[in-house]
Amino acid sequence: MNIPKIAVGDRLELKKKHPCGVSVFEVLRVGSDIRIVCTGCGRDLVLPREKLEKAIRKITPAIPEGGAEPSHG
Repeated sequence: MNIPKIAVGDRLELKKKHPCGVSVFEVLRVGSDIRIVCTGCGRDLVLPREKLEKAIRKITPAIPEGGAEPSHG
């Protein structure tokens, strides 16, 4: 079984669209329940991890604070 790695700040593209027409959500909290917020209308949802994992189409990892890797030069 493949368990996806989900972290706070990740963006999840779900198989079904939210009623506002957007299918991308941002992760706010991770645990046995996962709290996500719609990037279109701002509505937040709390879903059981098992149900959310089945609905994920794509995970885009969060960009670390500070942006890109620092240059060493």
